[in-house]
Amino acid sequence: MDVSKVKGDLVMPNPGGQTDKPGSGNFAESMLPKAVKRRVHALKRLQVQCANIEAKFYEEVHELERKYAALYHPLFDKRRDIVTGAVEPTDEECEWHSDRDEEEELAEEVKEKATIEDAKKEEAKPEEDPKGIPEFWLTIFKSVDMLSDMLQEHDEPILKHLKDIQVKFSEPGQPMSFTLEFHFEPNGYFNNAVLTKVYKMKSEPDPSEPFSFEGPEIINCEGCQIDWHKGKDVTVKTIKKKQKHKGRGTVRTVTKQVPNDSFFNFFNPIKASPDGELDEDSEFTLATDFEIGHFFRERIVPRAVLYFTGEAMEDDESFEEEELEEGDEEEQDEDGDEDDDEGDFDPKKEQPQPAECKQQ
Repeated sequence: MDVSKVKGDLVMPNPGGQTDKPGSGNFAESMLPKAVKRRVHALKRLQVQCANIEAKFYEEVHELERKYAALYHPLFDKRRDIVTGAVEPTDEECEWHSDRDEEEELAEEVKEKATIEDAKKEEAKPEEDPKGIPEFWLTIFKSVDMLSDMLQEHDEPILKHLKDIQVKFSEPGQPMSFTLEFHFEPNGYFNNAVLTKVYKMKSEPDPSEPFSFEGPEIINCEGCQIDWHKGKDVTVKTIKKKQKHKGRGTVRTVTKQVPNDSFFNFFNPIKASPDGELDEDSEFTLATDFEIGHFFRERIVPRAVLYFTGEAMEDDESFEEEELEEGDEEEQDEDGDEDDDEGDFDPKKEQPQPAECKQQ
């Protein structure tokens, strides 16, 4: 399968399978003198050795992630217990101050002054105290575009029972992988306490394309079987269809189940073909699946509370805006260059300097 690189960690499939200027490097090499070409071949052998060392580096990074995951685990367990209401945090644990808190306090004071007369007329009512943080994970799903695109209205009642999402790394000596675990409280939809999704990776250069290696690559994923209660499977829907008998002309109604859009299709992914042969739609679907798995692992699970409050999404939007601004500037620069080309050439003008090379 053709792949493109995701900067920083994992490799995702490239649905288009396109590379920049294919063959341009080979053309340049073919124009070299034979003696120079021979030395370039020696450099390429060295480059392959570098790629093999880099692969070992990423394997150790994976082991380091696994080691530190054990340190995060008690904190994430405490987060789960607070979210579900299993424990109540102490006053000291709840101490937090921010500029938003000041704004909310001022707004609350104004609100209290405006309603004080009405409050005197009403009888005292017991203060609502919901258990834990209701709909914590559902709120995240609905707020994050990548997840809300998969979410259907019939999924929401089920996700209200989602207690926790955890990431588990493969054990030492095992093939590189990570598993997403979705923990549910007992519910009326399925019997599973945990739904899992395993993402299998490799961290080694492809012998046929060793120079394309830039880090661990997700190569496949496996879901799990959901033990749905009767009539509760939201991944299928029942439709009725009328059939007319050609000879007798009688009409009968038949029912059949057809696939239905649902987040829970996430646990029944497309299988990567061993020979890499997938149609364009399947390859795109698989690439999107890998991207979502990576997003759960790198963003959602470690920073869940910030996605719940929306702060993480503000950071993401700021980053996207910065990228757009830089892109606009580049486009303007290109337009400026075109204008200069139209005029007379002035040798006194400073010529563009080559861009500084960035180390990958």
